[in-house]
Amino acid sequence: LGSKVQTKRISEKVQILAKNSNLVRDLINTPPSHLTPIEFVNRVKKIALSLKLKVEVLDEKTLKSKGYGGITAVGQGSANPPRLIRISYTPAKAKKSYALVGKGITFDTGGLALKPANGMEEMKADMSGAAAVIAAIFSAAELKLPIAIDAWAPLAENMVSDTATRPSDIIKIYGGKTVEVLNPDAEGRLILADALVRAQEFNKKLDGVIDVATLTGAQVVALGTRFSAVMSNDEKFSKKFLDATKKSGEQFWPMPLPEELRASLDSPVADIANIGERMGGMLVAGLFLKEFVNIPWLHLD
Repeated sequence: LGSKVQTKRISEKVQILAKNSNLVRDLINTPPSHLTPIEFVNRVKKIALSLKLKVEVLDEKTLKSKGYGGITAVGQGSANPPRLIRISYTPAKAKKSYALVGKGITFDTGGLALKPANGMEEMKADMSGAAAVIAAIFSAAELKLPIAIDAWAPLAENMVSDTATRPSDIIKIYGGKTVEVLNPDAEGRLILADALVRAQEFNKKLDGVIDVATLTGAQVVALGTRFSAVMSNDEKFSKKFLDATKKSGEQFWPMPLPEELRASLDSPVADIANIGERMGGMLVAGLFLKEFVNIPWLHLD
């Protein structure tokens, strides 16, 4: 009898994980004409409400008025306006509390730093970080894990138009830090910065925050297509994560955040620039995000 019960539980767990893994794949494979920021919100909100999870959605007007300068700047060039969605799972006796932040660029042309046509079709997958964190919270809720989670998905379409953010524009990230946008194609870090700051403000008792993003081409140059990178400001947090990856079968490699590269992000006209040293570009992107966190943090590129 015990064996049958155990087998049933394992089967149920596998079904939940498979279903949500397929949700991520379906979102990633959906053409960008069918998965704008608004449509992304509509799809995942419906599932979240069916699971009785708390949902908050900020539209483009609220984002602008509340000071979400990163999401606003990246999305302002598109006819499809940006969104920020938060989904919260708060079990009664949670042992830990985490925020998950996922990059949600539903299509990335590069903006006024236009990408080459060859390969641009793959940029429909630039929202895979957002899809991953949303599916993760759905899985946690269905598995009834004793962990409180806020999943944040900043969503925008990075397009070319007469309203697009220009190279050398200065924007203000949520919380007040200013950024000189030297390259509009380094846009993922801008929307993540907004969401990272807000996540920490929203829940001041977080045990940690994890961002998930298809952030840099330099990551693939460094580690290829099979390994992802993890960067962190907390060695213990990073070790726990890497131990978990060994159990799950995910392939991650720890990467440093070299202090000497931080100076390359200095700007004479803002608190920080959105690009720096080309060599070690993946690490520079991590250093940029590090500026917006003050609790244990993991950056998954």
